[in-house]
Amino acid sequence: MDKKLTKSNSNRVIAGICGGMGEYFNIDATLVRVAWVFFALLGGSGILAYLICALIIPNANN
Repeated sequence: MDKKLTKSNSNRVIAGICGGMGEYFNIDATLVRVAWVFFALLGGSGILAYLICALIIPNANN
């Protein structure tokens, strides 16, 4: 099976990035969201990374 990182359609709050990463790595999306907030508080690098991911990662086809 070919596993691809996509934005989540079912587990999305803003753009589906954290939900998609949670599904890809088989972890709870809340943990991914906490990590994004942590990096956002460390100089804003999480915000920039989230915006880049929102532009680059494709939507799920289901």
